[in-house]
Amino acid sequence: MRPRHVGAKLLLLALCAYFLVPVWWLLVASTKNAEALFSGSGALWFDGFHLVANLRDLFTFNNGEFGRWLGNSVLYALAGGVGCTVISVPAGYGFAKYSFRGRNLVFALVLGAVMVPLTALVIPTFVLMSNVGLVDTVWAVILPSLLSPFAVYLMRVYAAGSVPDELLDAARLDGAGELRTFVRVALPLMRPGVITVLLLSIVTTWNNFFLPLTMLSSSKLFPLPVGIGLWTQLASSNNAGGQSLWNLIIVGSLVSIVPLIVAFLTLQKYWQGGLSVGSLK
Repeated sequence: MRPRHVGAKLLLLALCAYFLVPVWWLLVASTKNAEALFSGSGALWFDGFHLVANLRDLFTFNNGEFGRWLGNSVLYALAGGVGCTVISVPAGYGFAKYSFRGRNLVFALVLGAVMVPLTALVIPTFVLMSNVGLVDTVWAVILPSLLSPFAVYLMRVYAAGSVPDELLDAARLDGAGELRTFVRVALPLMRPGVITVLLLSIVTTWNNFFLPLTMLSSSKLFPLPVGIGLWTQLASSNNAGGQSLWNLIIVGSLVSIVPLIVAFLTLQKYWQGGLSVGSLK
């Protein structure tokens, strides 16, 4: 083995440890009760196994509000992720494969919107939602999540490189309309890009903290990031009604990443296969 290969592998191992050690700590800490969590007997190793009890306390604390927050996060992530994908994929395909007046200008505006931080748009979005009476409703979180300039840009680049114009022209010569050409010819070729946009949209909406924190005032509508943040404030201020919340916060954080892991493991198979698969259908 060449020395440079050894260095590269050591660097990769160091990066893996950098990303995996916090996950391992979260898994280990989720199995501890409140006393063992602060006992200092070994932060990276097990000290008893209280995961089942922690999960029971997690879903029963304060009339099961964590379960409501989990359901809200699923609703926001699925509605926002699927809706964003449905809007972004045709938009990116249209920018890539159709010529129309003002296309470059409109796409330049999309690129400009990519550079605007999402947090900078929260206050204008709040004012807009307030004017239409949607503040403190699920729509105040879902509707802004449907629009993603980066997803449009990503699909535009992907469609331009993965969908040959010759296939589209052949489909049109065979009598297929534009909608059928998009669904039957272009969409299968764009499948890896579509799944990428879907996953990115779901993860972004799932982890979104500032938008629901600004839009929602009722705790029953909170998603998991805002709800766990509320518990953290209560635990820090010792205002948890005599119950330690830190073990619930940690096991809740562990539960909150499980749906994302399941989504990645479920959808990763759709990245497999070459671009020529869609052209044979």
